[in-house]
Amino acid sequence: MTTTALRTTAAAEWRALGTTVRLVVTDPALLDSCNLLLARQLAEVDVACSRFRTDSELTALDTAHGRPVRVSPLLAEALAVALRAAQATDGAVDPTVGSAMDAIGYDRDFTLVREDDRPVSLRVRRAPGWRKVTLDQETGTVTVPEGVRLDLGATAKAWAADRAARMLAEVAGCGVLVSLGGDTAVAGEPPTGGWQIRVQDITGPVEETPAQGSYDTVGLRSGGLATSGTTARRWQRGGYDLHHIVDPRTGLPVRSPWRTVSVAAASCADANAATTAALVKGAGAERWLTHLGLPARLVAHNGTVVTTPGWPASLVAPEAAA
Repeated sequence: MTTTALRTTAAAEWRALGTTVRLVVTDPALLDSCNLLLARQLAEVDVACSRFRTDSELTALDTAHGRPVRVSPLLAEALAVALRAAQATDGAVDPTVGSAMDAIGYDRDFTLVREDDRPVSLRVRRAPGWRKVTLDQETGTVTVPEGVRLDLGATAKAWAADRAARMLAEVAGCGVLVSLGGDTAVAGEPPTGGWQIRVQDITGPVEETPAQGSYDTVGLRSGGLATSGTTARRWQRGGYDLHHIVDPRTGLPVRSPWRTVSVAAASCADANAATTAALVKGAGAERWLTHLGLPARLVAHNGTVVTTPGWPASLVAPEAAA
């Protein structure tokens, strides 16, 4: 997903959290200061939520042996978003797939995954289930059963984009767009005509400069827009063709009729939960998204595009959460 910046905006682009970070502000004079604040906030998110850092708070939960652990307000918020996404999607998005992600070889930053030649042994194993995780927000404690490993990859970047966009808009007093990979959040007063966002269907691995499929350009004025797919982050291991969207029902990469799903919602976190859930739900996902009132664009493997009501007309974020 790319953003077309108007002449009255200024943009910066760099990498963090294993993906491309793009910041756009409607006051060019504030770009540098906003960029510094964004970098600081994303560094805090990484320390709290990374599955790949041995010193992260999330990784520390692996050694708790089922005991309640007091966590930072930041990790508690991220976990609350993940559990809410699991409930809203009937478990299609489940943070207890950490061990399944490790089993398919996605146990490090993606830039290193494709270089790894260790064999993998794939077998069907249902994720433990999000209901087994207990978060007490009053005491700031979380209890994860022994042997259950959490992965916040399906929700954390989108939540971080929401959080950063809101904070920067409040501090800077201008319109702000924060995009982390395919997860885009906007806040504050948008540019004239809204934020013009190109929603792109990617048909192959990002490391191989893939051919790009069809696209739409939409004007987003509030909330968030997310795109998820099974083609951009792919790798091969031991003769298996793998990707990063895991079906909690099997613990294996999802086999979906869709290769790319884009959704607009009241927040980027809601939008991203809906895109991932749509890939997992597969056939009939467009009806599920329509029932929720979410504007969406689904691309099948043969390139056929299916949209739900409201797409790609002016996307005003719906009030209901995904």
